Amino acid sequence: MKLILVRHGETETDNCRCYWGHSDIGLSDSGHAQANSLREYLSAVRIDAIYSSPLKRCMETAETIAYGRPLSVNKNNDLKEIDFGRVEGLTYDDVLERYPDIAQKWAEGSFDVHFPDGEGMEHFAQRVVKFVKMLSKHREDETLLLVGHGGVFRILICHFLGIDYKHWWQFTLGVGSVTVLDIYPEGSILEKLNDKSHLG
Repeated sequence: MKLILVRHGETETDNCRCYWGHSDIGLSDSGHAQANSLREYLSAVRIDAIYSSPLKRCMETAETIAYGRPLSVNKNNDLKEIDFGRVEGLTYDDVLERYPDIAQKWAEGSFDVHFPDGEGMEHFAQRVVKFVKMLSKHREDETLLLVGHGGVFRILICHFLGIDYKHWWQFTLGVGSVTVLDIYPEGSILEKLNDKSHLG
C-alpha cells in the first residue's frame, strides 16, 4: 500500500508563529494556490481513496486535489492536529510566560507534555495511530491520499518506520508538502519526505 501524505496549504495564521491545533482556519490565497499546485502535481498519480482531517484548511486542500476525480473526500477525526487547549493561538513567548514548564518540555522535544484543557502527546499519538487500523479495509495494492497536519504526519512516519514517538519533532513537513510511504508486511519505506518541488 502507498500512502501519500499531503500537509494542508498555507493559512493566514502561518506567519504569526502561534500554535494552531483544533482551530478551524481556512486557506489563505497562497494556500489555495498551493492546493492547485498539488492537484497538478498529483494529476497523473492513481489515487484510490482520499482521507482528510475535517478542519477547513485540510478539507479545502483535499477537495481541490480531488476536483475532477471520481472520489469523495472522507473526513476522519483521528487526522486532526493536536488539541493545544489553552495554549491554542499563543506564541512560544506567551507559553513561556504563562506555562514555563510546558514551554521547557516543548523546547526540549519532550514527549511528556500535556496541554492544559487540551491533549497530552501520548494521547495524541494513540489517537493518530487509531487511523492505521482503518487501513485494513483497503487492498494492499491501493494508493491512499491523506491530507492533514504536520504533527499528525510526524507521528504516522514514526509509527510506520518503527521509530520511537519521542523523535517526532525531528521531521520537517512544510505547508503544501508531499511525503510518501510504501507500506509492506515486512516494514515500511520512506520514499519521499517534505517534497515541495511543485511549489516553485
